[in-house]
Amino acid sequence: MSTSPEHPGPRLRPALEGVPAYKPGRAAADRDGERTYKLSSNENPYPPLPSVLAKVRDAAETFNRYPDMFATGLTAAIAERFDVPVTSVATGTGSVGVLQQVVQSCAAEGDEVVYAWRSFEAYPVVVGISGATSVRVPLTADERHDLDAMAEAVTERTRLVLVCSPNNPTGTAVRRAELVRFLNRVPPHVLVVIDEAYREFVRDPDVPDALEVYRDRPNVAVLRTFSKAYGLAGLRVGFAVAHEPVAEALRKTAVPFGVSGLAQVAATTSLEAEAELLHRVEALVTERSRVQAALREQGWTAVPASQANFVWLRLGERTEEFAAACEQAGVMVRPFAGEGARITIGERIADDVFLDVAKRFVAS
Repeated sequence: MSTSPEHPGPRLRPALEGVPAYKPGRAAADRDGERTYKLSSNENPYPPLPSVLAKVRDAAETFNRYPDMFATGLTAAIAERFDVPVTSVATGTGSVGVLQQVVQSCAAEGDEVVYAWRSFEAYPVVVGISGATSVRVPLTADERHDLDAMAEAVTERTRLVLVCSPNNPTGTAVRRAELVRFLNRVPPHVLVVIDEAYREFVRDPDVPDALEVYRDRPNVAVLRTFSKAYGLAGLRVGFAVAHEPVAEALRKTAVPFGVSGLAQVAATTSLEAEAELLHRVEALVTERSRVQAALREQGWTAVPASQANFVWLRLGERTEEFAAACEQAGVMVRPFAGEGARITIGERIADDVFLDVAKRFVAS
């Protein structure tokens, strides 16, 4: 039966009417024997490590059973690796899943959540679902968080502040002195979440490890993920480190059995193989430097110094045109209409295709 004035259908929450849909990066499909490349989702281009894959294959024999709901082994491994109490760790389905747990724990209708914009596309989605109000603070002219303006945006209705560092999609990261100054201005009852999904790619010594900042600040929590540097994007596992009252709230709001047994095994094994994984990360950082240098040599004058596994081009009204040119050449990038494009650092051959498009585009 279709809906009508007499039969309007189920009543849904009005807050959902304004929630934007999350747009994933477009997949690359080979065409006419020509290989195409996906540089649109910030994935790790390397295949799973053999040691991780072997453990996951063994674990697959038991996926007829529910996983450990509390991810006990993984939580203990995270706590040991990062030298934090087990009670300060909360896991979830990727850092986005943990972010949703954070917002559910802190914000509801009538509350405000402050974050920079443009930043991670999931922020307005997750905040909107909660019924809270997003307060978006524009980035500076050099694509960085304006932490002074974000501090000014905090009001008596603010329950949560999100700081994405390195920032997705611009790649810029918050520096130590400005972060400390900002945290000193935020009221202690407001939770500040530092989203460090790309922490492993940071090479700027002025960018702090947020776990060191969290230790003596009860209102600071840190998000991390196994999706990027660890290459487990398809298994969906992330975690937060927060002081015990906050971490306990995140465990309460987690989806029961959300982190699969396979994901738990893969993440735990990845921590054991971290030296090998970080060797791959170093290779991606080296490739990032090559790509950024090539763009600047081509004449791109405003390429931010990325601390993540992607680069950002501010293209304005030509963004969709650029994305279409890349797709025509065989690479998928992530356009943000009217603003710019984010391009993941991938295989060298894929990056070279992108660079060729960029060279022709800037020349035009």
